[in-house]
Amino acid sequence: MKPLAERLRPTTLDGYIGQQHLVGEGAVLRRMIESGRVASFILWGPPGVGKTTLAQIIAHTLETPFYTLSAVTSGVKEVREVIDRAKSGRFFSQVSPILFIDEIHRFSKSQQDSLLGAVEQGVVTLIGATTENPSFEVIRPLLSRCAVYVLKSLGKDDLLQLMNRALKEDIVLREKKIDVKETGALLRYSGGDARKLLNILELVTDTDTADEEIVITDQLVSERLQQNPLAYDKDGEMHYDIISAFIKSIRGSDPDGAIYWLARMIEGGEDPAFIARRLVISASEDIGLANPNALLLANAAFDVVQKIGWPEGRIPLAEATVYLATSPKSNSAYMAINDAMGFVRQTGNQPVPLHLRNAPTQLMQELGYSEGYKYAHDYEGNFVEQQFLPDGITQRFWHAQSNAQEDKLKARMVQLWGKRYES
Repeated sequence: MKPLAERLRPTTLDGYIGQQHLVGEGAVLRRMIESGRVASFILWGPPGVGKTTLAQIIAHTLETPFYTLSAVTSGVKEVREVIDRAKSGRFFSQVSPILFIDEIHRFSKSQQDSLLGAVEQGVVTLIGATTENPSFEVIRPLLSRCAVYVLKSLGKDDLLQLMNRALKEDIVLREKKIDVKETGALLRYSGGDARKLLNILELVTDTDTADEEIVITDQLVSERLQQNPLAYDKDGEMHYDIISAFIKSIRGSDPDGAIYWLARMIEGGEDPAFIARRLVISASEDIGLANPNALLLANAAFDVVQKIGWPEGRIPLAEATVYLATSPKSNSAYMAINDAMGFVRQTGNQPVPLHLRNAPTQLMQELGYSEGYKYAHDYEGNFVEQQFLPDGITQRFWHAQSNAQEDKLKARMVQLWGKRYES
């Protein structure tokens, strides 16, 4: 018999749990599916959140051929064979066959290159699934042809809904006497992963006696799992928990905690490039302008690790980890870009003031483009006050935080702009 996770896999959007920001009423993927016109896209999110299921639902709803490849076992040859089959399949359907590639981040450049023509010509609609940031792992030409949709770990309500559905609808579980007394351990060990939740539920309800009542408690779940605290699953919950602890230790300025979690990842066989990327992100997001050298050191560590590999690569990773953890912290740049993006979404495409526009042609000059622009280097101190935001907008986005570096930056802004930057 199929595992519980397979038996319960939905075939329609109405049976799909979670990701309402993508498949809820009026959401982007639901609109796309209901229109019958699906463009190529990549699903990015942790394991067990419905990436494969969503791809299968789309193929089922559109009644189009569905081909699947695993980046772990497939090469360029397999990709070309699937594309050839998809071309022949177009005789039977006006909708492009769907090619689903699981773990697309593991495809080599040549494998990804082999997809470009088929995706661009509409021979196949590509749906890729990845647990890694596609901007790092997917080649730019392919990424430019695909939208990227982010899937989130399932929340408590989603997991409980899934559990209740399994108990009521599954052909095996609904015949058993199951009393759920506690759900804390079930939710904790599943870690937002639907597949893991169903696997745990199947494990704790496995009994040879049909009439025996099964009482699910936190203790029963823990005993059945016999969880090893040193376990490290690079593709599962622990992977995300430990990198989270690592980043939060750096953010919290605890070098001992950060080094400990770094050691856990190294001993567990984590991909060093994954660790290095997170250090670069942390340097930008959490240290930022309080110590701009942090980003330089993190990026240098990334480069060195790729050049020298293991085991020596652990040393630059450790150096960067300790440096970032002991650095002063600021997220002012992170907050500034988030605030600015939010403001842009609210206010739309405001016109660029005429004096800031480029005027490469005579017509543009006649229309007033660039007229009145003041070239900063023509003025004392290489600064002159003028308008740089769209008309009518006086919003502040960057706010200096209290640290030695940004105190200097703020003082300079106050000197140049006066009261605008005093607060």
